[in-house]
Amino acid sequence: MKKPELLTTAATIDEMARLIEAGANAFNIGEQKFGMRLAGDFTPDRIAEAVKLAHNGGAKVYVVANNIMDNTILPELPGYLSQMEQCGADAIVFGDPALLLAAREAGVKLPFHWNPEMTATNYATANYWAGKGATRVVLARELNLEQVLEFKRKANIEVQVQVHGITNIFHSKRQMVKNYFDHLGRPVDNAVIGKERGLFLLEAERQDEKYPIYEDKNGTHIMSPDDVCMLESLHELLEADIDSLKIEGLMKDVRYNETVVAAYRKTIDAYFADPEGYTFDEELLQEIERIQPGERPLSFGFFYKEQVY
Repeated sequence: MKKPELLTTAATIDEMARLIEAGANAFNIGEQKFGMRLAGDFTPDRIAEAVKLAHNGGAKVYVVANNIMDNTILPELPGYLSQMEQCGADAIVFGDPALLLAAREAGVKLPFHWNPEMTATNYATANYWAGKGATRVVLARELNLEQVLEFKRKANIEVQVQVHGITNIFHSKRQMVKNYFDHLGRPVDNAVIGKERGLFLLEAERQDEKYPIYEDKNGTHIMSPDDVCMLESLHELLEADIDSLKIEGLMKDVRYNETVVAAYRKTIDAYFADPEGYTFDEELLQEIERIQPGERPLSFGFFYKEQVY
């Protein structure tokens, strides 16, 4: 067995430094122009700074370029990818094959991590993208544990699984929140509808579940009402040799992310110190529960749900 990478997100350079200290050894960052649902907006100069900090701390930086690409942005992709290679990025996270074509055009040799959000559901498609140059697949969050384990056994590519945090359940390029307020006769600016505002949706029949919703230059995003937390069952993924375990820090403050990263780091290290004698430390989960937002319960997500098609 090999120890997996502990991947997370960061909104700022300062947060990256704190999360490296807490135990993270890889980061997803990027620029909103090219990437969606980013914890922070990093210009190329800031990405170069982040890469230097991460590499000095023994960590990696993966630049997220998973936006829905339209024709107007295509001419910019080769130059952007060249910039990312020059600044020392360790990989590009992509969903659109236009990124692979742009990399070929620019002669960029970076690794590429395929993240199609909800459609990475079978190993055959992942192996197809491996043949096209992808080196990692980011699994759909709707897979259960049995499907994840089978995926890993049969994939010819690294496998990344989200183990903690919020998940996206809907996206539209349309300005749905702004249009809603316009309909009410209450025009708003971006500060009112951004992710820092704390807006959420309620279902008529399930008023206790709050779905965060926000809008940015990439459109409207609706997020899950709970946070995935696989900490106490992490050993099942460690036994399967999953290559990368992701903590999604979007819409959480630095203190929360620091606590979560440290808990997962301690759990991973404890397991690998003695796999046969490993027992879960309940106090680590309790530390997270003490700072978990009251309106956002922790759950296992889809990991232990039976899939019915």
